[in-house]
Amino acid sequence: MLIPRRSRRSRSRNYSVARKRLWIVAIFAITILAFQFRTAHAATLSQASLAVSDPRPSNLSTGYIFTGSNVTTGAGGTIKCIKEVYTDPSTGLAPAGINTAASTFNTGTSNYMPTPASWTINHPANGTITLTFATGEAPTVAAARKVEFDAITNSSIVTAQEVQFSTYNNTDCATSPVDNATTLFILTNGSTLSLTVNDTLTFTVNAVAGAQACAGSTTTQASTATTVPFGTVTSAANGLVCQDLTAATNATNGYTIYARYTAKPTNALAQTIADLTPGTNTTPSAFSAVGTEAYGYTTNDQTLGTGTANRFFNGTTYSWAAMTTSNAELAYEAAGVNSTTYRIAHQVGVSNITHPGTYTTTIIYTCTPIY
Repeated sequence: MLIPRRSRRSRSRNYSVARKRLWIVAIFAITILAFQFRTAHAATLSQASLAVSDPRPSNLSTGYIFTGSNVTTGAGGTIKCIKEVYTDPSTGLAPAGINTAASTFNTGTSNYMPTPASWTINHPANGTITLTFATGEAPTVAAARKVEFDAITNSSIVTAQEVQFSTYNNTDCATSPVDNATTLFILTNGSTLSLTVNDTLTFTVNAVAGAQACAGSTTTQASTATTVPFGTVTSAANGLVCQDLTAATNATNGYTIYARYTAKPTNALAQTIADLTPGTNTTPSAFSAVGTEAYGYTTNDQTLGTGTANRFFNGTTYSWAAMTTSNAELAYEAAGVNSTTYRIAHQVGVSNITHPGTYTTTIIYTCTPIY
């Protein structure tokens, strides 16, 4: 049977069109496969985060620490470049004010790669930092891998920013991608904390009972918080009365306690008890022998703030000084203390020719904090 010429031409034309369509489909399929093959090694990291040690805008931060997991390991994960790009999501540009030009690579905390010290930091642009290693190496652990950059000046914005983290098997930091992740971070202004601590100072004068150890001897009478009553004193034995001074303060440089009297002990006829001699506050001495008229004081503080610190008491022996009408140091603390107590001794001796009568004076203690 003969086929009409027109039919043969139609069949030929249809075959040609079908063949062209087949080629187009084949090329499209090959293109998709090629694209899939080309991107198969670019994996997205999981649990990605960026921690900023000091997130205050425009501040210098000691640490920008990127952490990611699901890192490609083994031969397929060999990397020659690690790249971080900081951007403002609203503009796609580097965040305003960020400065990465002086950033440094912290090899001590970074563990993304096996030998961090082999990598070289580069600063191709503000907001972009790269690490390169021409030989390349593959991460050996997939989880919780860190890369830390220090000395980055934070941007001036407080809205969310992002870091694009990526690794490449090429030192051009653009081709042969291996792993990547994009994560947000945000800067925050610091909160100013304030509080007020009031000055504190307490100071009390306290009684010491009779027959108590004091100044290497024993008290002959009891004192009160406001009296130093020697009672009747004879030339046969000196009188010894003591008081305890307790102080506390939060002053930075502690305090000094001073003592003075208003005058020599004086009787109704204006006759006085002689001051101890030759002892002074700066150079105290032994007390006069029994039967000698004298009045003086001592302290058990071995860490005075002026002169010889233990001039009154060296741990074994007490020395004495004459009281004066000017403040003289009794006790000292170089810093604030919760509470410290000092024992102050008053001693008086009379001679066979000391005039009779009742002698009085006023002892004044002053505690001065030093701020």
